[in-house]
Amino acid sequence: MNLPTKLTILRIILTLFVIMILTFPFYAIGIQFPKYLVAGIAVKSQYIIAGIIFIIASVTDFIDGYLARKNNEVTDTGKMLDAIADKILVDSVLIILASQGFISVIVPVVIVLRDIFVDAIKMEAASKGKVVAAIKSGKIKTATLMIGTVFTFFYNLPFEIMNIRVADFFLYFATIMAILSAIEYFQLNKNIIFPKEELIE
Repeated sequence: MNLPTKLTILRIILTLFVIMILTFPFYAIGIQFPKYLVAGIAVKSQYIIAGIIFIIASVTDFIDGYLARKNNEVTDTGKMLDAIADKILVDSVLIILASQGFISVIVPVVIVLRDIFVDAIKMEAASKGKVVAAIKSGKIKTATLMIGTVFTFFYNLPFEIMNIRVADFFLYFATIMAILSAIEYFQLNKNIIFPKEELIE
């Protein structure tokens, strides 16, 4: 197992910690996360801790891909685990944040549906021996989505003090880019999905 794959597995483990911190009923076992008042905003340390772990996990996403390409260690197993780790990290966190009222439910709904749609295109292409490369709009979606999620974890501070919804801006922008990138993936690969029948002379 090479280093990029180990980093991918680490991201999955970190994601499980984030999910546990956000959903486990710690109060039932007598554990209370301290709360702080920051510029009139009630901040729960539970989300700050989860946010820090989310940042670390997100950083490993960029590092493992960089190392795999740099050291020529790209493997089919690594690509599969990387895709799984990305979906677990982002989709699960968005669903939890939406269920707890931090973000609009439309964000995880669009993101999850987009991921299913794009993954279906990639699988169809792979079944025909074609590789669907990542596109710029998809990378922009991922970057802005992670930035918006981080700001949400940190209660949109310090911009919340100025009543500037930076977290929401990045999340909604990422949602729009998710739709646009899905359309672009389809346009670029529609001939693979719906191949033109060859004319028989």
